[in-house]
Amino acid sequence: MVITAVVRRSPVHSMAFRYISSTMLIAETDRLILRHFHVVDAVAMERVFCDPEVMQFSSGVKSSQWVEQWLRGCLEDYFQKWGFGLWAVVNKRSAEVIGFCGLTRFPDVGGQPETEIGYRLARKHWGHGFATEAACAVRDYGLNRLGFSRLISIIDPKNIASIRVAEKTGLRFEKEVIFRGFLDSVYVISRPIHARNYPTT
Repeated sequence: MVITAVVRRSPVHSMAFRYISSTMLIAETDRLILRHFHVVDAVAMERVFCDPEVMQFSSGVKSSQWVEQWLRGCLEDYFQKWGFGLWAVVNKRSAEVIGFCGLTRFPDVGGQPETEIGYRLARKHWGHGFATEAACAVRDYGLNRLGFSRLISIIDPKNIASIRVAEKTGLRFEKEVIFRGFLDSVYVISRPIHARNYPTT
């Protein structure tokens, strides 16, 4: 099965959708597709990792070479390490990769291993509910499909927008931890969860 785009605005978009097979598709919502990353997604992810405003609460602006290495790391997570990872978020209407949302395994968060729901979108796609919609799809995939009993999000306490996404996804504040040398807040959701709910606001 091949999923094709409704709109193809560039050769890169066309290539990206050409490579989407049923094995690459993770989840689909009203407006979004979550799928495995591909090497052709580098330019789209530079709009995320090379933007100072997007990276304000992270580890700083990255280079194009770093983005390429990051994409290779995503592929390793899918196929060699965990069987899951951070996935491309695709706007179904435009066929554009607008950021990432997915799951990352950390061996030590506040003294215990955890699996995190992580999300980050290019700035021009902020304010439309896309992050919450994607995070809810990943939440359901992690809890219901992969069988995790608990998922977290690690968030800078000053990142109010990210906290709102976590809360709309059903996560609640649990504690503060020192993570990679910084004080962060841990938001948590646990099973059971039954309803599939992808809010868009």
